[in-house]
This record gives sequence, structure tokens and C-alpha cells, in this order.
Amino acid sequence: MEKQEHKKMTGAEILIETLIEQGVTDVFGYPGGQVLNIYDELYKASDRINHYLTAHEQGAAHAADGYSRVTGKVGVVIATSGPGATNLVTGIATAMLDSIPMVAITGNVPTSLIGRDSFQEINITGITLPITKHNYFVTDVRELADTIREAFQLAKSGRPGVVLVDIPKDVQTAIWEFEPKGVVPYYEEETASDEMIDRAVELLNEAERPYIYIGGGAAGAGLQNEIRELAEKTDAYIGCTFMGLSALPNSYDRFLGMEGMHGLYASSMANKEADLVLGVGVRFSDRATGNTEKYAQNAKIIQLDTDLSEINKNIKTDVGIIGNIGSSLKRILERCAKREHPEWHETVEAFKKEGERIREKEDAADKNAITPKRMFDVLNALKDENTVIATDVGQHQMWAAQYVDFERPRRIASSGGLGTMGYGLGAAIGAQIASGDRTVLITGDGSFGMNLNELATAVTYNIPVTIIIMNNGVLGMVRQWQTLFYGKRYSNTVLGRKTDFVKLADAFGAEGERVFTMEEFEKALRKALDHNGPYLIDVAIDKDEFVLPMLPPGGSIDDIIVSREETDGE
Repeated sequence: MEKQEHKKMTGAEILIETLIEQGVTDVFGYPGGQVLNIYDELYKASDRINHYLTAHEQGAAHAADGYSRVTGKVGVVIATSGPGATNLVTGIATAMLDSIPMVAITGNVPTSLIGRDSFQEINITGITLPITKHNYFVTDVRELADTIREAFQLAKSGRPGVVLVDIPKDVQTAIWEFEPKGVVPYYEEETASDEMIDRAVELLNEAERPYIYIGGGAAGAGLQNEIRELAEKTDAYIGCTFMGLSALPNSYDRFLGMEGMHGLYASSMANKEADLVLGVGVRFSDRATGNTEKYAQNAKIIQLDTDLSEINKNIKTDVGIIGNIGSSLKRILERCAKREHPEWHETVEAFKKEGERIREKEDAADKNAITPKRMFDVLNALKDENTVIATDVGQHQMWAAQYVDFERPRRIASSGGLGTMGYGLGAAIGAQIASGDRTVLITGDGSFGMNLNELATAVTYNIPVTIIIMNNGVLGMVRQWQTLFYGKRYSNTVLGRKTDFVKLADAFGAEGERVFTMEEFEKALRKALDHNGPYLIDVAIDKDEFVLPMLPPGGSIDDIIVSREETDGE
């Protein structure tokens, strides 16, 4: 039988055809000398794949990340060699720490110049080795298509992550045959043993105070129905990590919200008092657990994860179940007994009431004064369930985590593991492009100052993103720590900048306004949410507003701070 003839293409053309083959419709990036061939092919294929030009490669990486968080698809970012590639590093690390599937494609100098310190040559595979799930340096055009396919397969399979593919320029110009193969499947995951599932079921059936603890793994796997069914069957309450936000509707009465350092009172207390904690796709990270020696001391712990390295890494488990967490959860659900725990209900409902009392407490006597809770009450009233919330990192991020009501999955884009200031605007742009829905960025003056250049991108593509800057003139979260634990020595946290964000927005071609009262804020937000394009609201807030509750660093739930009166700094 004669070998079937396939169309001959350049490596750059093979790359673009393979991206389209894998279902990619949108990519983010910035051109440069060593990716000119790739960008030429993007130009030719612009009717089949959209490219969004950002102001900086870091913004492109965050946009691909935000795109992935909202869709669950593999985000794609493209950059040239040298500084273009190194500018991706923070975005790659951000996505990797949060297990976000992403493929980063970089160009490099021709293979004949590798190792000669050529102009804009950089060993980007060496640089990113510790912060990627895998990376490739392609030296043969014959391997390019299958390398890209494998990159997608790795990025989305098992515990998702970032895969980088570095393509020298001569590989981009070399000619080879392209053979279409279709979308690559997920790698098959390990199946948990019946013995481990049965042991977990046994502990669940024995529990009187069960608590289901969900994280980014559960959110990414779309397990909201199974989690709710298990909670109903076992009469359990549910809390989440920061990464687990929006996995369940805030209106669901068994869902207590985020726990941990700045978690909600009821969620953290229920975790403490539980006699069984079922962790689904969680890392038990330090921000969630506090002092690991005191974490859930009276509870049996079951951990479901697809990544073996996470089992017993931070918290010693009684049952560690490795494999596809959706499959494991469904098997547990099928086998566990129907239970009722009226005393547990009474206990947690009391925690919920106390938590509401803490949330409702306002220090400001003037009811028109802007406070974080009042701001988010207005936002919750005006947004709809499709609105995507993006954040930067700091106090505003934790207020958003505490106060925003989510009713649909995948409605948040925020940096959890790395805590990347400057993440928000790029991510908001990517999230809006992905969802097609109005996106609201919650940011602070410190975070926004890091990558505000992406306002140019938002304006260029007329992205309907509402930017709310919670502007207190300081680096709020760091200053809060300095108030509580460093004797009010405010070393380099009072910004003292004269930046006029409204004028800045105007200079970029966006609209904006500054507000000082709740009445002004509500009026501005209504206008912003109806505006066709980016709209910036600069909100003046008190620099002494704290994110509470708070667990002190190294502390436990026993040390929880729920009011300013309890702090040493007052």
C-alpha cells in the first residue's frame, strides 16, 4: 500500500494547524524576531484563530490563565525569545501553582546559534523547568506536531499544569508533512482501589460531625453535583479553600464558604469541630490550615487527589485516595450510608449566626461611608450570576473571597498559590474573552500599579471589564501585618503616590471616575456595568480597614481574631 501523501508545510504553519486541530480558537501573545514566522501564519489563519495582542508578555500569560479558569480549556500564550520568554515566567508560575492548564509557546534563535550567546538567546526551558509540568526544546520539525499534541495532553490530564514548548527559528522555517490527527484525549488516570474507597466509606459512616473540604481540584473537575449529593446523604457541611470558590453556589445552605487565614468564621469553626474532614482536591496549604500541629486535631482525615505527591505532604491523613477524584467521589457516594446528625446541625447553625454577627458589624457611624462589606453588598445586588470576578492580590482579594456571592462555577479568576500582584487586569481580559460575560476586576492601588499597562489592551479590544480600585494609598495587607505584628512600623507600605487613576484611564482611552461615598459608588457601578467597554472606578477606602477574621501566622483557629479590639496593635 502506498503511503498517503500529506500536505507539506513550514514548522510555523504546522504549529498553527496543530493548535487549531486541538480546538484552540483564541491565543494571547506579543510578537518578536524569533516568532515572526509564527505570527505570519497567525495572520494567514486569522479567520480560524484569534490572536489578542497584550501590552506585555506577562499580561498575555495572565490572560491565557484567566481564559482557562473560566472555560476549563487549555490557555495558550506565545512570546519571542529572550526577554519575551522571561516575561512569561511570573505568569507561568502563577498558573502552575494553581494547577491551571496552559501551553506556552516561545521562539528561540536557530539551533546553529544555540549556546553562542546570540542576540535574545535564552535557555527558557532551563529557566522554567521548576515551574512547569513539563517543557520541550524542539530540534526537529518532524516532531513538532506530535510535541504540541503531547503538550496539550499533559497540560490537561491528571493534575493540570503548564507545559512550555520552545521552537528555534530554523524549525519554524523547515518543511515537513502535516498529518491531521484530531484532539488528543486525556491520559487515563489511576483508579483508586476498592479497599481505600471502602475504608473512606467506613469512616464517613462512623462520623457524627462530617465536614467536606473542597479545593481547586474539585472546582476544576466540575464536581458540584456529586459534592452536594454527598453532603445531603451524609448530612455534612461544606467549606472550601480560596481555590474552591465558586465551585458551589453561595446560596446553598450547607456551603459555609472559604476557611483558613482569612476564612469565614462558620467554615473555619466547623472544620475545627468536625470529627471527619473529607478533603477533595485540596493541598491543605499553610494559609488554609494554620498551625498543622493543631489542625483538625479531633478529626479523621480523608484526602482525595489525583497527585500522589499531595497525600500526606502537609497533613497526615487517615485515608489517602489517589486517582481521578470524580470517579473516587462517585464510588464513595454510591457506597456510603444515609445519615442524620441533628446535634451537628445545631452546632454549625450557631457558628453561622455568629459569623453573620461578625460580618454585619460596622465600625463606621456614617452609613454613607464606604466600607468593604457595603461595597460588595452593592456589587452582589447589581451583578448577575454570569458576572465573572477577577482579582489582584491583597486585602481586596480576601474581601472579595469573603463577600462576593457566586452562583455559577468558574466565575472567579484570582491568583491563589503564588499570590501574584498585577495578575488581575490581564486575567480579567482573558476571562471576559473566554466567557463573553461582563467581568469585574477587584484590585488595589498597589496591585493595579504593577500591570496597569494592560488598560491599553482592554481599550483596544473594547473589553467590557469594570475595574474597581479599592484605593487606600497603602499596601494594605502588608500594612495590616505591620500593624498587628511589627509594632506599627510601616516600612515602605505607605505609597504616597500622586497617581490620578481617572486621568490615567482617560489617557489610555477608557472612562472612569473617583468616588468617596456609598451613594457615589452605587451610581458609578450602575453606569460601569452598563458601559460598552472598560470603565474604571477609583474608590477611596480607609487605610485602617482590616481583613477579618484572621488567623495569626503560625496560629490556629484557637487564635482567631474577629475584631480590631482583639488585636495587639490597638
